[in-house]
Amino acid sequence: MGRPVPLQPKGRPVVVGLQPVALIDHVARVDWSLLQDIPGERGGSLRVTEEEVVRILEEVKEHTIPTPGSEVIKVLAGGSVANTIRGLSGGLKVPCSIVGARGDDDLGQMFQQNLEQAGVDLSSLRVSSGSTGQCVCLVDEDGNRTMRPCLSDASHLRAEEITRDDFKGAKWVVLNGYGFYWPDLTEKAVELAKQEGARVALDLASFEVVRRSRPRLLKLLESHKIDLCFANEDEARELMKSEGLESPEECLEFLGNFVETAVVMLGPKGCIARHGKEVTRVAAIQGIKAIDTTGAGDLFACGFLYGMINGLSLEACCKVGCCTGAGVVLGLGGEIDSAAWDWVYTQLQQHHLPVRENIIKSSQMLRQESPQVEVQVL
Repeated sequence: MGRPVPLQPKGRPVVVGLQPVALIDHVARVDWSLLQDIPGERGGSLRVTEEEVVRILEEVKEHTIPTPGSEVIKVLAGGSVANTIRGLSGGLKVPCSIVGARGDDDLGQMFQQNLEQAGVDLSSLRVSSGSTGQCVCLVDEDGNRTMRPCLSDASHLRAEEITRDDFKGAKWVVLNGYGFYWPDLTEKAVELAKQEGARVALDLASFEVVRRSRPRLLKLLESHKIDLCFANEDEARELMKSEGLESPEECLEFLGNFVETAVVMLGPKGCIARHGKEVTRVAAIQGIKAIDTTGAGDLFACGFLYGMINGLSLEACCKVGCCTGAGVVLGLGGEIDSAAWDWVYTQLQQHHLPVRENIIKSSQMLRQESPQVEVQVL
């Protein structure tokens, strides 16, 4: 899988994430009856208006499932790329930055503070007049999530605003399929990343995003400018629908024609991955109780990228991804709390995967400074 990434000069990120719109997630566990009255398919991500967000949040109060030790509605910085970058920076101590835009409102300030607490470099996060994006994440009693983002009036980054300086010195640039709501921006970011000599990772985001943006996604993959691609089973199936292919294995082989490394995440069944001609299958972590799967793929990507950065084998990268992906489902929202990070570090050690000494020290400091939340294990 290559050599470890050398230490960066002070102040330079190893990983840069592109998230055109800053998002605040409103996460709640609800009964299924609420979802019957909300437009779109369960389990997907369909854009809604600000008025619909307000209506959904009002209805959530009547349909919540109590979660011990958590708020009825948990509010935190969200967005797939932000989830991945926050995990890499805060939990795995990889220097990261995020390129994007937030509004000049209270929600934008909340987004910034949450990522600052995780140590993310925000020098490329623009602040513009306007509102910050929001997303309602509805979680059923089995932990499956349905997302309804509101981006219509949100402040967002424009293609003409980004430059090579935003990606200077980066070894990896992380993109997400949601970026294809602004295709010119995403395509320019890929070009700038390549000019800087960075490798590019792309997560397909959701089956609805793949359905909407399939031609552009395929065009980008066929350009061979994407080095690493993540997809879950639903996204893989949607991508392959017109090809007459359905299985994760077939999707993995298809993606392998365009990218150096491809991963299909299989939820509780683990994952399959391909690097060149090498293919591996890794089982998921067993014996845990999933509270909320929001961010599971994002945090899998966080762990997998950590393995890539440190020159681990394909199998080891998958195992790290399975550990971090499992860690986030132990609580609400796409963020691993300090107690769950301790659990992740223990899992990494038990699976004989490398954990840097600075990560363990940071974990010990967090244990002393933060109240501990019980991790629910079956």
